[in-house]
Amino acid sequence: MSPTRILIIAHAPLAHALRECALHVFADCAGSVAALDVQPNQPPEESLAQARILLEQLGTDSTLVLTDVFGATPCNVAQRLVDGVRSRLVTGVNLPMLLRAVSYRAEPLDSVVNRAVVGGTQGVMQVAISAPQNQNRRHRHDQDPYDHQQ
Repeated sequence: MSPTRILIIAHAPLAHALRECALHVFADCAGSVAALDVQPNQPPEESLAQARILLEQLGTDSTLVLTDVFGATPCNVAQRLVDGVRSRLVTGVNLPMLLRAVSYRAEPLDSVVNRAVVGGTQGVMQVAISAPQNQNRRHRHDQDPYDHQQ
């Protein structure tokens, strides 16, 4: 069984930026992760042709295609790309999703899809606001009206 390959199709420059982040964490994933930045005003047919070339270059029958926004041009191109091939499409890509997919790319495609969705979902959270490390909070009696700004 060949490892799952990952193709990111997103609005420029997001796809390549995400790929570079993945390479920063997993230097060995260069051959497993490809990116297509869909340029503004580029005809969808041209983007689809580029995507097909990248899919062929990945050289596998097991590909996870990640895209940014459901219903937007990159997603529409990706939907046409995966039609009839052994691949899965997940929209709403974020860095936690991509890193999880890359981390588990040796697993079967359906497992990688599930792990990617969970990773992307768990990577979105509200973080409590506190004083930055190594900085003291001002005391109430300080009369600085810009205390909330940093």
